[in-house]
Amino acid sequence: MELHIINTGNFMADGGAIFGVVPKVMWEKKYPCDENNYCNLTMRCLLIKTGDRVILIDTGIGDKQSEKFLSYQHLNGDDSMEKSFAAIGTSYDEVTDVILTHLHFDHCGGAVKRDAEDNLVLTFPNATHWLAQAQWDNFNKPNIREGSVYFKENILPVLESGQLKFIKEDTQLIPEVEMRLFNGHTKGQIIPLIQYKDKTLVYTADLIPVMPSVPEAWVSAYDADPITAMTEKREFLKEAVEKEYILFFEHDLYNECCHVIKTDKGIKEGESFKLDSIL
Repeated sequence: MELHIINTGNFMADGGAIFGVVPKVMWEKKYPCDENNYCNLTMRCLLIKTGDRVILIDTGIGDKQSEKFLSYQHLNGDDSMEKSFAAIGTSYDEVTDVILTHLHFDHCGGAVKRDAEDNLVLTFPNATHWLAQAQWDNFNKPNIREGSVYFKENILPVLESGQLKFIKEDTQLIPEVEMRLFNGHTKGQIIPLIQYKDKTLVYTADLIPVMPSVPEAWVSAYDADPITAMTEKREFLKEAVEKEYILFFEHDLYNECCHVIKTDKGIKEGESFKLDSIL
């Protein structure tokens, strides 16, 4: 098995929203912000090559939305999906599976692009795209908090292509990749668990968006159901300590991975490290 980070760029988000009820005096010691309280987040996707499968987890924001909308996200950095694929000598056509953890625009926007005639087409034309049924239902009837982060153009072309498949429960995509469902951030968020050599790597998506968000009470204001988010995180962290999971962060610009450790004050993040260090 090969694991490759696919960096798709950075965006800015309000620190108070990222860290919810945690006071700024606490979180700013762990994650920097600018004078406007904005934190720089990355959109770090993961590519898995194993046997005859090439599996991509999440696709970033893409570039097909309006200039006005994209300006609100304060996109920055030199990374892109195209550059990341070129760096590992892989083409979009080789991708066999795309796991969409959920349909918030910063996770799925890159799955669809505009061609030279401005038509919406699949970025990964040969891939089966995997999504939770509960997330699809939520997309079609969103709550008042999530309606503004869903865009039809990010997923309807995939549905119309016949290349969208739904899961209703925890599912093994292949023996080395499990898709596990969580409901606190949004209904039916897929959290992939990857067996790599003798280790388990967890793509944390928005279950734990950045390393300082590891502690149980550090839940985001973006979570649709914060009580469920805390309960899910508590159970997950117990398992992560017991089984020595490696957490791989999608949004933390400064930290790629960490283990979690049990302390007298609860389960905390350990020292961060690069994914390359385990490859």
